[in-house]
Amino acid sequence: MITAASETPPLDTGGSRRPKKSGLLRALPRIFGATPPPVLVLLAILSIQLGAALAIDLFATFGPVGTAFLRIAISAVLLAALARPKLDGTLRKNLGLIVCYGIVLATMNACFYMSIARIPLGVAVTIEFLGPLGVAVAASRRPRDLLWVGLALAGVAILSPKIGGDLDPLGVLYAAIAGCMWALFVLISVRVGKTFEGGSGLALGMVVATLVLLPVSWASAGTLLTHPSLIIIVCAVALLSTTVPLALEFEALKRMPPRVYGVLITLEPAIATLVGAILLGDGLGWRSLLAVACVVLASIGATLFEKR
Repeated sequence: MITAASETPPLDTGGSRRPKKSGLLRALPRIFGATPPPVLVLLAILSIQLGAALAIDLFATFGPVGTAFLRIAISAVLLAALARPKLDGTLRKNLGLIVCYGIVLATMNACFYMSIARIPLGVAVTIEFLGPLGVAVAASRRPRDLLWVGLALAGVAILSPKIGGDLDPLGVLYAAIAGCMWALFVLISVRVGKTFEGGSGLALGMVVATLVLLPVSWASAGTLLTHPSLIIIVCAVALLSTTVPLALEFEALKRMPPRVYGVLITLEPAIATLVGAILLGDGLGWRSLLAVACVVLASIGATLFEKR
């Protein structure tokens, strides 16, 4: 699934403004203080992929979009409780920004869930990861970066013969759309992070995303009420996909260089492939595994040699 990194870029809170920490965030050093930061990041990635794998079990009841709606709605409540966003002049002045942010969030998550309903988790994440990778190299003019673009394109080319055969073309399309939304998310998050304190911008964006998906998913809420046994699973998906990774990455980013964090995040397609193989029984041939390796190497290279 979409990484917590995609949902929680390091935020610039704007000079002297210091976001207030919730009780959970104040407790993080005591809970995770002895854990090496790289381990926290890897646990965050694993948590996200476990959440995606668990979400697939809900598709039969709620559908991919309905599951995305329920996960986003619960995450919005949790994030709002943690970040406590202010409904003040800053929000009124930047309402259009938050609306765009929410639309991107809703589309990104819904398309990702629709993709993993049709294609293996590792392949979906690999295709989706091309979005932020494209952002990383788009502004570069260095010949070296053509190598990373070439590696990523090689991964796509390796997967191409499987599209229409082992890979559902519609699933690939949804993953590609999710990747494009992820790229937009990265770009918009920079401005949101500078405009709103702490994680309040993300919380507000999740609220908007919930409202965006509500018209096509309102029946899912009613279905959930008639299946109370599934409430625990839905809450687990929200926690694993958003809240837990947020907490882990928040603590990790305080104690590690951003470049190291960036390199670790590029392992997400590989971890997604591993989770899909173990928990979902996704059988990936050599083509899929080679495509994952190409995208991971391209992402690592782009991160290691990035100037900023």
